[in-house]
Amino acid sequence: MSLDTETALRVAEVRRLLDESRRLLFITGAGLSADAGLPTYRGVGGIYDSKNTDHGIPIEVALSGPTFRRDPELTWRYIHEIEQACRGARPAFGHEYLARLEATHEVVILTQNVDGLHHAAGSSRVIAIHGDLRALRCTACDWRERVEDYAHLSPFPHCEACGAVLRPDVVLFEEMLPLDAVDALQTELARGFDLILSVGTSAVFPYIAGPVMQAARAGRPTVEVNPTRTMISGVVSHRLPLTAAVAFEAIEALGAG
Repeated sequence: MSLDTETALRVAEVRRLLDESRRLLFITGAGLSADAGLPTYRGVGGIYDSKNTDHGIPIEVALSGPTFRRDPELTWRYIHEIEQACRGARPAFGHEYLARLEATHEVVILTQNVDGLHHAAGSSRVIAIHGDLRALRCTACDWRERVEDYAHLSPFPHCEACGAVLRPDVVLFEEMLPLDAVDALQTELARGFDLILSVGTSAVFPYIAGPVMQAARAGRPTVEVNPTRTMISGVVSHRLPLTAAVAFEAIEALGAG
């Protein structure tokens, strides 16, 4: 993709910031995984945009903690649909680029995505704030398992150890964020970052926009990579109106840093 002069200059400036920085925080959202062919749905994706589920309720209700506690079989139906849409996806260029950066930088990734693609690409310091669809756990005992996909699961899976209902280790709507992930994020933020980059996220959650806002107030450089303007677009010091793949390919093409 050929960039216009202004955008090319912005890319060069972001590349300079990366080269001058050591410790990086990347905040990633559905736009990054869209390059891997995953749908960017409302809440967890676009399969349900502008319409209710087959049960006549919004996807946010079907995939909520209260619904899972009341009718886990219903919630599992839509979990399976989402997993089917994600099945077989492989890391996109952006995931691989962030993993390669670990050779020259200290990279921390805060991701909203539950697809596990950062781990699959080889990134070692990933805070999956909404959990991981490929991690299963029992709702009653300590049984846990990481799976490649759900092809072997029944429509309504139960624990092999105790017989209780299983669930993916993700944050459903109306549930609290996992304390270990929140603690990990706070620890990393307390250490500080030379550069914070928001990639492919609308940044509507305060814990996603917050690190960018705090860095901007402190005069630290911040970057947004997103073809669409968001609530942090007017706050960041540098903005690339590009998809993650196009932006990172252009940055990497400028030479080793």
